[in-house]
Amino acid sequence: MVEEIEMTFDEAVEYVRNNVHVRDILEVSYNRIFAPGEVLGITEEDEETGEGLRVSMQLTGEILNQSVEIDFKRIEDDLIEMRHISDDKDIIIEIL
Repeated sequence: MVEEIEMTFDEAVEYVRNNVHVRDILEVSYNRIFAPGEVLGITEEDEETGEGLRVSMQLTGEILNQSVEIDFKRIEDDLIEMRHISDDKDIIIEIL
């Protein structure tokens, strides 16, 4: 069953930090980009470089099938929606 919830950007980042794990599926929609893929790793914020929480993903697609890293600090103003799929849940997060 798909659960839909609304969160602020900060709540969504905290959700990713606490609930998304390696091998989960994460679909991130921001600006005009839709990036679905398997989570390869999560890197915490780096105060020195100013980078935000970063998620490495292996994209799943018919044309593109590559590894990318999404820096949530860089997409803060553009993040629209995320979908988190794991063994026991399917959650759609709409960003307020």
